[in-house]
Amino acid sequence: MSAKTSAEVVIDGKVYTLSGYEGEEYLQKVAAYINIKISEFDEIEEYRHIPVTTKNTLIQLNIADDYFKAKSQVEKLERDLENKDKELYDLKHDLISNQVKTESAQESLKKLETENKELLLNKARLEAALEDKLLEGKPVEKGHRTPSAGKKK
Repeated sequence: MSAKTSAEVVIDGKVYTLSGYEGEEYLQKVAAYINIKISEFDEIEEYRHIPVTTKNTLIQLNIADDYFKAKSQVEKLERDLENKDKELYDLKHDLISNQVKTESAQESLKKLETENKELLLNKARLEAALEDKLLEGKPVEKGHRTPSAGKKK
């Protein structure tokens, strides 16, 4: 816990000593905020003619209104942040899932490309063997005929 701080501040023309665990700069900022609220009300003609206790109550109500509006805004921003965090989590999950699918598809593609190369090599070998046999005039394996095999003389 930080040390207790005291600071002299001016509020509505009077000097007060404020104490707290915040720094002097913060305490001056609080006093300045109250002075701004007082000056906002001082600009209203009707305000000048009402009793001091009523003036103080109006200022207190105004400050409380500011507080609850700010608190509501913070709560809304926290909900928005939670929603964004959830959305980010879902997007990261989708990204990882898609990366896994992509890697799997790439592996399948590589495997198919390898199989395709092997099949093309086999096809080329078989075609070469067939061509050699046809050129040599040797009979082709079962089920295959040479061009002269089926001719009658």
